[in-house]
Amino acid sequence: MTISDALEKANRMNLLYDFYAPLLTDKQQKYLQYYFHENYSLAEIAGQFHISRQAVYEHIRRSEVALEEYELHLKLLENFEKRTDYLQQMEQVVETLGEEEQVAQLKAMIRKLKQC
Repeated sequence: MTISDALEKANRMNLLYDFYAPLLTDKQQKYLQYYFHENYSLAEIAGQFHISRQAVYEHIRRSEVALEEYELHLKLLENFEKRTDYLQQMEQVVETLGEEEQVAQLKAMIRKLKQC
């Protein structure tokens, strides 16, 4: 796995975690937080919980699979990314419009949509 692939995977796991953390067990949440958010190594996590590195790896792997399963069925991340893309497209279109008042209204709507 290249550095780019590893970074992409970490980013995806962090995003999935943001959406689905409440569906994970407390233990799964802690392991993923340490590994992906805090950038702890497997050995550091193992020492923290007094278990083997292999056990930590298995917990993290199962948690990753669970997150991907949740996304497969619920599609919260996919829909979020689509909304973000649409918002960017809307902003570009608004910039090409002419009438000041309409542009200001559309920009205000976009800001509100971003806050949702």
